[in-house]
Amino acid sequence: MSRKTVLLVCYGNICRSPMAEGFLNKMLQNKNDKPMEIRVLSAGLHAFGGSPTGEAIEVMRAKGINISGYRSKQLTKELIEESDLILTMKKEYKDQIISRHPEFKHKVFTLKEFAGEKEYLDIADPYGEGMKAYETCAEEIKQTLTNAFEKIVN
Repeated sequence: MSRKTVLLVCYGNICRSPMAEGFLNKMLQNKNDKPMEIRVLSAGLHAFGGSPTGEAIEVMRAKGINISGYRSKQLTKELIEESDLILTMKKEYKDQIISRHPEFKHKVFTLKEFAGEKEYLDIADPYGEGMKAYETCAEEIKQTLTNAFEKIVN
């Protein structure tokens, strides 16, 4: 059985990337016919080891996904090396990773770019913007992951 690692990256790893990790893990659980095991991780460019925001936990709980036990992780070269696919929430984060580690540019994409979108490639940060922003963000992440799912697993 081959194992693939998908790494989701945002700024602080307390909103978007933990939500994306939760959604992708749930999508993989619901697709049992794949012989490939996929490990899903998330990290932040400026993570400090905290919990997801209360809003992120609440939005995901309403969707049947528990991320309350998650702790943010700082993006490291080791995480980049062990990942087969790195999906960022903003183009700026993709560019930062590639500028620091150009040898890995072949596996770094924005999530929206990987899903086939051409125009606006960022998923807005809901941090400090209230519950509605988190709900909108979660839906955007879920829809984008749905659009990219077959490409992620293949």
